[in-house]
Formats: sequence, structure tokens, C-alpha cells
Amino acid sequence: MESPESYYKKHLDVYTSETQKHYRKMTGLSSLRLLVFLLSAGGIYTFFAQWQLALAIGLLGIIVFIVLLTKYNDVKAKRNFNKALAELNEEELKILSGDFHHRNQGLEFQDPKHFYSLDIDLFGRGSFFQFMNRTTNNEGTQTLANLLKANNIENIEVRQKAIKELNEKPQWRQYYSATSSLVHVETPTEQIISWLKGYESFLPKFIKWLPLVFTIVTLGLGIGAFFEFSFAAYLGYWLLVGLGVSGGYLKKINVLSSNTDKVKDTFRQYALLLDLVEKETFTSELLKEKQQQIQLGEEKASAIFKAFSRSLDALDNRNNLIGAIFGNGYFLTDLKNSYRIEKWIEKYGHKVTDWFEVVAFFDAYNSLGNFAFNHPEFVFPKIHENGPTILAEQLGHPLLNKEKRVDSDVTINKEQFFIVTGANMAGKSTFLRTISLHIVMANVGLPVCAKSSAYSPIKLITSMRTTDSLTDDSSYFFSELTRLKYIVDTIKTERYFIVLDEILKGTNSTDKAIGSKKFVEKLVASNATGIIATHDLSLCDIEQELEAVKNYYFDAEIINDELYFDYKLKSGVCQNMNASFLLKKMEIV
Repeated sequence: MESPESYYKKHLDVYTSETQKHYRKMTGLSSLRLLVFLLSAGGIYTFFAQWQLALAIGLLGIIVFIVLLTKYNDVKAKRNFNKALAELNEEELKILSGDFHHRNQGLEFQDPKHFYSLDIDLFGRGSFFQFMNRTTNNEGTQTLANLLKANNIENIEVRQKAIKELNEKPQWRQYYSATSSLVHVETPTEQIISWLKGYESFLPKFIKWLPLVFTIVTLGLGIGAFFEFSFAAYLGYWLLVGLGVSGGYLKKINVLSSNTDKVKDTFRQYALLLDLVEKETFTSELLKEKQQQIQLGEEKASAIFKAFSRSLDALDNRNNLIGAIFGNGYFLTDLKNSYRIEKWIEKYGHKVTDWFEVVAFFDAYNSLGNFAFNHPEFVFPKIHENGPTILAEQLGHPLLNKEKRVDSDVTINKEQFFIVTGANMAGKSTFLRTISLHIVMANVGLPVCAKSSAYSPIKLITSMRTTDSLTDDSSYFFSELTRLKYIVDTIKTERYFIVLDEILKGTNSTDKAIGSKKFVEKLVASNATGIIATHDLSLCDIEQELEAVKNYYFDAEIINDELYFDYKLKSGVCQNMNASFLLKKMEIV
């Protein structure tokens, strides 16, 4: 099987070559357009006295120029698409090498009151979100963040199958991401949906056929003027009539145009993305369900969006002064385009929410599929209702370098509580985050960093990074108590996996030891499952009193006056601490 690195290197070369090829075509077409312009100008100048011939040369030159311009724009679009694909593969190679700290940190999704997001480095610099996020629009980014924070233990296997399928479609995922990245969308979809739902039409029904009447009359007068110059005067009067009719609706059309100008890029982009979704063959239940969500009878959502996008672009052409004057005077173009837009909103406005949701869904799930593709050595946990909460072989932290990472075999049974001790920097906090990320990733449907994993779904709740708050006038100790109270209340109604790191840090040692012991006893009495890391070795005595409690530790040794960590999880209680040694070693004392 081809490795992710090989795939990205190969496709970087392919797309870079395609980009250069299309750039050369663009240069050639630009030269041809210049040549056509010069020949047309020369022909008109040469035959200026024979105005019919000069006019024919001018019209022919315009037609050829437009054809070349259209072809140029097509080639430019292909060049931009291949350039975006090349950049995607180049970025993936950088991330695989460990260079990802320049990417979006997702700090706007950080929530100190959330079940776990602050404690386990889900967002922020060097976070799991920063490492795996590949979304290309704001709604997709929000959807991905929501998936990571959902604490959803239902239908995990359904999500696994969807991620596995997207894992096997790297080209489709990259096409989707590249297409989405080419248009910068400024207006949030929530605003667009709100505008569509609240829109009130202003054009009467007869506008449907009035532009057609004006077009027929204009063409008739134009043909008459071509053969009899005196008809040209009627064309002038007719222009004024058309401008007068259009002017009656000018103010409301201006308002409509200002709104459509903000959304036209969104609909152009989403039309292309919906087309990709419609044309792909999916087999997993969740992806097929989302594909069906964008269907509206026999009509395709992409075609519906394309039609609307064309109408929006047509209305936007009114910003060309010459086109606006003659277009509205002779063809009532503003009225025609505005009427089409209003009818589209009336017919499809209620369905847009579903279509936008599907685009955001695939944007988010592409990140999940990409993560699975980038880590073929990771495994999808086997989901079961009975048995251990986590039974993992060689479990590690997914963001650590696999060449240096030390993995552990972990078995945590239901209603079992681990007390983990160890010296400073020995690996306790990393282990807590490893277990936490296993739960979060498994619940999302992602593969986990392990050789094998069996998992009984459970929600996660943590208390590891409590902070004081001057704004809320709360001390560190009170904030921690509030968090612990929140945990106790939460586990009364649902089953949670609890992760605690050195609780009751804001009080004296004796009080902390007594309080910690009572809190752990309460959790165990509540049939809770979880882990607590501590430096307080007296807390480990609970193992002798409660069968559900098990002691584990991470060791540290001083060898040849150097501190050595093996980062291996061992059964028992740590006996080697290192604070005094480090103070002396760093010449602090």
C-alpha cells in the first residue's frame, strides 16, 4: 500500500506540472487575444469608409476575442485548480514532517467550561485540532470543532465507516478541498439563510414577460436601423422608455444587488462542491444519507445553485455603466435578472439550509478522512458494550513523534479507578491526555494511536487545568471546587470517564490529602470510571481499601548524576521523586 508521503510527493509533481502547462496555454491565449485586437482595429481603420464592412469586421473581432477570453478563463480556472492541489500536497508533506504550528489554532472554540476541551489541548498551539484540521470554509471548521466537542457516543460505527470510506478517496477529498479553497467567502451562511428567509418580493408578475417584449421591439428597431438609418432615432426614444421603466424599480433593485453581491461567491463555490458530492459514489450509510439530503426530486442541487449563481452574476453586471444603460434601456436586464432571483428565492429558499449543512459536513469529514489516511498505522477501535472501557495495546499520544514515542498497554475496566503517581516530567500528564484523546477520537469515529483497541463507548469529563478568574471574582481554589462539583453533578445522570490531575492544589498538604481521598472515595462509590494523577503517595493507600482502585506509576531514575525517564506505565506506587535533584542540578538551591 502506498504511504501518505509517497502519495503526496507524487501528486505534488503531477499538479505542479499541470499548473505550469496551463500557465503556458494562458500566455499563448493572451498573445492571440492581442493579435485579434490589433487585426480588428486595423481592419476597421482600413475599411472605415465602408461602414457595413467595418462593422462586420468589428463584430467578428469581438466574437473571436470573446471566444478566446472564455477559453483563457477556462484554462486559468484549471491552472488555479491544479495550483491549489499542488499547494495541498505540499502542505501535507510539511505537516507530516511536524511543521503544522502555523495553521489555525481554533482558539475561538476553546471553552473553559466544556467537558474536556481546555484540559486535553484540543484547541490552541500544538493542539489536536491544529494538527488535523483541513477545513476550507468557516462552516466546515465550526462543524469539525463541534464534532470534536460533541461527547457523542451514539452511532460510532456509522461514523467509522464514513471516515474509512473517505480515507480511501484521497483524490476526491483533495478535489473537494481545492475547489472550496479557490473562492474566499465573506458572508457567513447564517446571514445568507436569514436574508433568504426574510426576503420579500417587490416585482409584479407581469415583469416575467415585459423584458421579452422590450427585447423583441429592440431587435426590430435595430434591424430597421441597419437597413434604414432613419430608424436610429426610434432606437434613441426606445432607450429612454426602457430607462424610465427600469428607473421605477431602481431603488429596490439597488438594495437587492447590494445583498446578492455579498452572496454570489458563496453560491458559485457551493454549486461546484454540491456537484462533486452528487457525482461521487458512496457506500457508507452516513455519506449516502448526506448525499440524499441535497436531492430535490429530479432536480440536482448543484444545477439549482448554478442557475442562481448565473442570475446573481448577471445582476452584478449592472456595475458596468455602459452595459447598465443600454442593457436596461433596450432589454430591461435589471428587471429580468431581479425577477429570476426572486422566483428562485421563492422556490428554493427553504431548502438552502440543508444544502449548506451538507457542504459543511463534507468539509469537516474530509479532515477526518484525511487524518485516517495520514495515519495508516492507527486502528479503528472495536466497539463493544461489554468488557473493558479501554483495552489497548501499545497506546500512544497521536501528536508525538512515533520514532520517540513510548507506548503503553492499557486495560481500564468499567467502574475501575486508576491512581497514577510519578516524578515530575515522568509522563503522567501526557498519559492522561493520551487516554482522553483516545476517548474523544474513538467517539468521533477516528482511528486511535494504538496497535489494537477495544472500546466500550463512554463520555469524557476532566479537571486538569483549573484557573482563577479576576472577572468572576473567584479564587483558584474556588474555581477548582466549582469544577469538581460540576463533575459530581454531571455523573449522577450519565456514565462518564473522569480524568483528574492533581486536584485541590489550592490548599495545604494535609487538607489536600484528606480532601483528595474523600473525593476519590465518593467517585468510586458512584461507580465512576477514571484516572487521577497525583504526587500525594498517601492517596495510593485507597487501593488497600477499595477493590475498584488500582495504583500505577511512571518512574524516574538518577543514573551517573543524570535524570532518566523511561515513560513506561508500571503497576504500583512511585518511590522516586526528583524535585530536590532538579533544584540542585539547575543550581537553584
